[in-house]
Amino acid sequence: MPKGPTVGAGLRKGAAVGALALVALLGATGTGAAVPPPPPNPSDSELEASRGAADSTADEVGELTNRLAEAEARLADLQNDVALKMEEANRALVDMHAAQDAADQAEREANAARAEADGAAAAIESARAQLDQFVSSSYQQGSTIGSVGAYLGSESPKDLLARAQLLDAVSGSQLDALEGMQQARVEKSNKDAAARKALEVAEQRRTEAENAKAAADAAQAAAVQAREGQAQRANELEADKRSVERQLYAAQSRVDGLEGQRQRYEDWLAQKEREERQRAQQAAMSSSGNGGAAQESRPVSAPAGASVESVISRAMSQLGVTYAWGGGNASGPTRGIRDGGVADSYGDYNKIGFDCSGLMIYAFAGVKSLPHYSGYQYNSGRKVPLSQMRRGDMLFWGPGRIHHVALYLGDGQMIEAPYSGGSVRVAPVRYGGIMPYATRLIG
Repeated sequence: MPKGPTVGAGLRKGAAVGALALVALLGATGTGAAVPPPPPNPSDSELEASRGAADSTADEVGELTNRLAEAEARLADLQNDVALKMEEANRALVDMHAAQDAADQAEREANAARAEADGAAAAIESARAQLDQFVSSSYQQGSTIGSVGAYLGSESPKDLLARAQLLDAVSGSQLDALEGMQQARVEKSNKDAAARKALEVAEQRRTEAENAKAAADAAQAAAVQAREGQAQRANELEADKRSVERQLYAAQSRVDGLEGQRQRYEDWLAQKEREERQRAQQAAMSSSGNGGAAQESRPVSAPAGASVESVISRAMSQLGVTYAWGGGNASGPTRGIRDGGVADSYGDYNKIGFDCSGLMIYAFAGVKSLPHYSGYQYNSGRKVPLSQMRRGDMLFWGPGRIHHVALYLGDGQMIEAPYSGGSVRVAPVRYGGIMPYATRLIG
């Protein structure tokens, strides 16, 4: 009786093996039945005609591909131009605010100088009135300065001398005071004139800054329009290319016929068999307890310094934050502003986020206060050749005039706020249009 369970187990095991063999056999039979039937045998003339049509269509696809590549290259150039114009508008906005502040300060100084000049003039008029009263009183009392009557009442030569000295002292002090005040008025008037001249210059600078901002906005609008036109052309070429590619696929299908279908099926079957073998190997490894794969540890870059790592940590903490033109300050993301073009079309003025230079302001907030314009940020630190750039340096794109900035992370990677519609991301360093120097603020 003890052998009963062992015999039953053996029977069940044999039945399971048989069932697996049957399933395998049925699977193999099913696979064989899926093979397509033999294709028809076309004539040589039919094959030659279909091949000629396919070759002609392939040539058309190649031509469209070249035209599309040229259009996309032009579109990339226009995108860079738009980015440049956006940064120029940013610079013009910064300059306009600075000119406004200078004009306001000059106006305050001019008002203060004018008030001082007016006060000096009032004091002079008061002194003049007092002097006139002194002279009038002296005349009425017979003591007019320089007249004989002023000395006739003297009782002795000593009294006469004393009276003359008294009159000279009084009149001299009044005249000296009056002369001093007149000199003060001249000085104050000169200050007033200089302040008014400074105000005129400041007003001129403010007008120039406002005109520059208007010109930058107009240039940006023109660049946006050109880019949109080129984008439309590229889309049209892309649509034409897809249409001809479909024609090419149909022509190639006619050339290949069922032979091509058979080849594709055989490729699929070979892939399926490889996948089944891989699954079987994985199942065998799992059953033997060796199925777990060791996870590879990712290398970690050595820090270049606590300050550099702090800057990078701040920038990396904003990964995924929305791009907003004009957004970002030392405290974090802020609402974007209107630019009259691309940013407005993406609604950046209603988004909370960063633009490229705003992200740098936030990242380096603990190191240095940066202006909200990548062109000024390029000159905010020490220049180092790109061959010597290291983790924590700022990278810039032009050429010539700066329109973009990113933070280098090392290993060919950078973090950036790329463009309207995007978000803060890590990307490989792009060397097209990159400036020959990086800017280093730390170390």
